[in-house]
Order: sequence, then C-alpha cells, then structure tokens
Amino acid sequence: MKIGFVSLGCPKNQLDTEVMLHEVVSAGYEVTPDETKADIVIINTCAFIESAKKEAIDNILDVAWLKKHRSLKAIIVTGCLAERYGEEIFKELPEVDAVLGVGSIHKIVDAIRAVSAKKKRGEQVKKFFAHDDRNAVALGGDRVLTTPDYAAYLKIAEGCDNRCTYCAIPNIRGRFRSRPMEELVAEAQDLERLGVKELTLIAQDTTRYGQDLYGKYALAELIQKITAATNIPWLRILYCYPDKITDELIAELKNNPRLVKYIDLPLQHISNPVLRRMNRRGDAALIREVLAKLRREVPGVVIRTTFIVGFPGESEEDFEELCAFLDEQKFDHAGAFAYSREEDTPAYDFPDQIDEQIKQDRLDILMRKQGEINEALNREKVGKTVRVLCEDYDPAVEVYYGRSEADAPEIDGKVFFRSKQKIAPGTFVSVKVTEALDYDLSGDVVALE
Repeated sequence: MKIGFVSLGCPKNQLDTEVMLHEVVSAGYEVTPDETKADIVIINTCAFIESAKKEAIDNILDVAWLKKHRSLKAIIVTGCLAERYGEEIFKELPEVDAVLGVGSIHKIVDAIRAVSAKKKRGEQVKKFFAHDDRNAVALGGDRVLTTPDYAAYLKIAEGCDNRCTYCAIPNIRGRFRSRPMEELVAEAQDLERLGVKELTLIAQDTTRYGQDLYGKYALAELIQKITAATNIPWLRILYCYPDKITDELIAELKNNPRLVKYIDLPLQHISNPVLRRMNRRGDAALIREVLAKLRREVPGVVIRTTFIVGFPGESEEDFEELCAFLDEQKFDHAGAFAYSREEDTPAYDFPDQIDEQIKQDRLDILMRKQGEINEALNREKVGKTVRVLCEDYDPAVEVYYGRSEADAPEIDGKVFFRSKQKIAPGTFVSVKVTEALDYDLSGDVVALE
C-alpha cells in the first residue's frame, strides 16, 4: 500500500503533516512523492481565507481525477478545511473517502485502514469521519521532516485566543495551548542531532507562549533555554504580536548572537478605527512605540509585517493612512492580503463591506509601494558582505542560492551567489553583494565557514 501526501498552507500545518507521515511510516506503509503511483492520497488542507479554501478544493479535485482514471483507491482530507466543514465535505465532494479534523490527526492510520477495507469486490470504499475535540489533541510528537536537512520548524503552541474579528483560526484550531519548555528543548536537541542549522519557532501567536502554563509571557526564557541546550547557529521567531513584545524578548534579540535579528510582526493596519473593528490589541501609538523601541534597542533589526486591505468600513482616508505608514516605516519585508469575508467570524456580518475591485486596487497600490521600498533597501546592500545559509545550486543559471539572516524560509527573498568552490546545502558562506534584484540579492562568495 503506497500513501501520497499533499500538504497545503502554513508551516504550522506542515508540522501536522510531518506528524502524520511518521505515524503512517511507523505503521509499515510506504510513502510515495508521486501521487500517480499512490493507492491513497492524504491532503492536509488550509482554510484560513477564501483563496486557501479554493486551493484545497482544487487539489482535491485534481487528485479525484486520479481516482477516476488511474489506480487511486481513496482520498483522505485532513487539516483546517476538514475541521471547518466536517461532514459537509462528503456532500460537496463525494470523491472524498475520509475526513479528519485537526483534533484527529493521530487517527490517520485508522482512516487508512478503514478506507482500504472493502466488504466485497465492487463495493464502494467505506467512509471514515473523525472530528475529535481540537483542544484535547496531543501537541508535538515524533515526525518526519519535510524541510531540508539544515532547517526545521518548531511549533511551540497551538490555537489562538486573540479573537480578531476577521479570523476563523480560533474556531478551527481551538484555544491557545503552550507546549512545556522541557519538551521543546528536547525536540530542539533532537533536531540539532539531525543536522538542523536554522530553527524557526512558530505558533498562531508566539509572543503569547507560556501564559497558560507559567502565568507569564515566556518566549524569551524558552529561547534562552534552547540556546543553552543546543549549538544551532540560527534561531528565528515568526508570528509575534506587537502588544506582547516584552523587554526580555527585545533583550534576547539584542544580545543573543544566535537569535537572528529578525522579527515577524503582523500588524494588519495602522488606522485606529480599523484596528478597533478588527479587535486588534493595541492602537497606532502602541504600534509605533514598539517599532521605535525595536529599532532603537536592536540596531539592524529586520522587521517583517503583513496588512489587510479592504476590511469592512475601511475608508479612503484609512487606506491613505496605511500607505503613509508604509512610506514612514520602510519595512524590510511586508506582505498584504485583500480582506476575505469568512463565515462564522464577526466581520462577516459587518456593514460597509468593500467592493472586491476596490480591495484589489488597494492591494495593488500597497504592494507596488512596498516593491519600491524593497528595491531601494536592497540597493543599499550593494557592496556589503552578508552571511548566507546555502540552500542549493541552480544548474540552469549556474549559481548557488540561499538566505541571509534577513530572510525567513519560504516567505522572503533569496541571495544568489557564485563560487569557484563546490558548496553543500546547509553551509554558511560570506557573500559580497554586487547587485540588487528587486526582492533578491546577487553576489560572490568571499569566505566559507
């Protein structure tokens, strides 16, 4: 029996896929990267916004073609789409044979066995449905890494209690739950033994880590413990909230040489009326104060952020304020999304919904502006030397590529570089930047570590 996997969405979802992979392999099944050769395909889905739901459904329909025209026997849908829509998936997508919510990922082998069994020749595969309490699922667990050997994610918590009015994540992933420090440190040590050079800490809200277990924000303490227990060269944090940036965390960014001076701080907006309707913690003054403090206390800190445009009631004045904020702050990295109207969220029923074309126009304006900012910031790096983690070699253009401390895996830019020596993935090199390429950089190796 050969099992194929399709993993969609964010790194947090990817870790769930890795846990399921381990359970499938441990049960004796063979995993194949080629869906056309699989007997069963497991699709771990995202359902955060409309585009993610569409991507999930498109993938299910693509795999369903294999079931109709090739030898595929069954399709199992897991993850956020499965949690959010449950048995409705069977009605709308009859090609699906099993649905597992996010609280049921440890039943993946049960699902495979159930859909593999036929009562008699010619009878349809038996449907399997599991929708256990998402707040009770065991966090962490053994996994098969799907990231390159030199990089890995560490999920430090699950769920979210922030209740932003646009967001379905609390309904999908449940309440916020931290994992114990001892467990996380032990997992970091295991990852180091596997050769990991860059460890990225993730959660729905990393800055909330520890509040439920220890009665305080304990992200800084966790970083200290991982730093003391391992020699992993790069630690990185994503998904931070501005109202929970503590002095202790800022001190770690400033003084810990292995915590890269990079912080992902999704701000969503800067207009106070919009922030209030979003139910975001902190106002424009707090956001500016946090940004100023980070830059003052951590020289050279790289700040990534994201924004939502077209939120219900966002006026032209609100949007212009956001554009001016982008010009003012000149973020190293910034992404943006057009507001997606999601059922079962408070904002779904808000008045003054914005026309889709206006949303798209605002998104285009904002991202053009950020593109110009990125291009200018990259030009300033020409002539400087940056430390780069080599990822691979591209034979088509005969250059290596990797990432600097300023670039998170999969979401930021690349550094392309030339070298007379052969360089293995996972090697740190010093690259002198010779050219700015919009979001990326190009240069030459001047030293190997």
